Amino acid sequence: MEHMLVPQAFTYFVLLMCILLILFCHFFWLKLETIRLKFRRQGIRGPLPSFVLGRTFLFELGRHQILYATDLKLVKQISNFKSLDLGKPAYLHEDRGPLLGKGLISSTGSVWSHQRNTIAPQLYMEKVKDMVDVIVESAYSLVKSWNSMVETEGGVVDLTVDDYVRNFTSAIISKMMFGNNYHAGMKLFPKCKALIDAVDSPTMLDGTPLSRYLPTKKNRDAWRLEKETYKMIMDIVKKHNASTSEDMLQTIMKGAMNGELGSSSIDKVIVDNCKDVYIPGFEVSGVVAIWGLMLLASHPEWQARVRTEVQEVCGDQLPDANMLGRMRVLKMVIQEVIRLYPGAVFVARRAMEDLRFGDTCVPKGVDIWIWTLALHRDPEIWGPDADKFNPERFANGVFGACKSPQAYIPFGVGARMCPGQNLAMTELKVLFALVISNFSLNISPNYRHSPRFGLLLEPEHGVNLLIKKI
Repeated sequence: MEHMLVPQAFTYFVLLMCILLILFCHFFWLKLETIRLKFRRQGIRGPLPSFVLGRTFLFELGRHQILYATDLKLVKQISNFKSLDLGKPAYLHEDRGPLLGKGLISSTGSVWSHQRNTIAPQLYMEKVKDMVDVIVESAYSLVKSWNSMVETEGGVVDLTVDDYVRNFTSAIISKMMFGNNYHAGMKLFPKCKALIDAVDSPTMLDGTPLSRYLPTKKNRDAWRLEKETYKMIMDIVKKHNASTSEDMLQTIMKGAMNGELGSSSIDKVIVDNCKDVYIPGFEVSGVVAIWGLMLLASHPEWQARVRTEVQEVCGDQLPDANMLGRMRVLKMVIQEVIRLYPGAVFVARRAMEDLRFGDTCVPKGVDIWIWTLALHRDPEIWGPDADKFNPERFANGVFGACKSPQAYIPFGVGARMCPGQNLAMTELKVLFALVISNFSLNISPNYRHSPRFGLLLEPEHGVNLLIKKI
């Protein structure tokens, strides 16, 4: 009897190995080859590294098929595509789940539509105008702290501005999110920043299958910080339940209780959307503002033009919403800042079904990446000075600045364009207006220009400026 079990066990082993081989071939070759074949029939091929690949090509990251798209016609068609069948890549809530969850940034379909319709109206321009006094107050607090340091240092201070700018943006988003309980939001800021750093820290295992489940130091830190931020936000929510205020948190809570949740609980939807509004609200706006101060410090002639305009428009008064709308030079400067250093350096989408954009068919499951920096710094679109800081190019608006306005996408494209762009632009206007009207900025000898691309494009070593009181 025993001698019969050996060949039988061997047969089962061989059968199991054959099944595993077939599954392996299906998932790691046949399925991917089917997608590649559909693109090859359209003349789109994957990279042979020795060749220039052009504006549209296919490449792979593990099992992910990614269509790189900077062809202007294709970008325009993607921008005009309104169907929910064009969603966000799964890696946003898989690999970056501790940070983004399944909130506004990473959700898809009807769940995303409900979240967008809930949150976006709170960021319309009319709502932002009501926040101008709050923004001015936060910027004025920054100016006072810098004034004190300049006086202490004898007229000029060599300062790394990053933390001060992030404190400015975090104070604003905390007041918008949590209303009278914004002090609790300010305590949330360092925890969220630590979570960003944990998720953003590179390791040798990044991108490998199942790596997000391994108990590496990066993952352990991210899991711990995710739990801590979850608890902090839920503590704020519990105190907020009896509140009658109409702040962003109250809106998110109502939306979670009265809408489609997908696979998430009400509490998880609230926490994920709080993070998806709060974190970009301080980090993305903060990083862009830091780059903007660096560019203004590098170009004193534009500092002078902004300072003159602010003095002409505001006189001895602090700016209000009406004054900000009249600052044409300042708007040009900000448009140029976010062209060179946009908050998000690429736009990521996923085909949830087989899609067609003009002559290009994109099979279901393929990710689409639009590289914002490639479009924003293309000499064919912006002229030979595409890499130079020249706000004058926006003197006649975006249509006069470049050959193809659809190439200017600092806030993304299409239906999923960043809903916070009005708030971000207003924050930048107020901050630059108050800082430039009070100080002269120059680049510090300690500054090292080293843009680092992680979740965002940020200065690796911070931005050091010489700040002098005017």
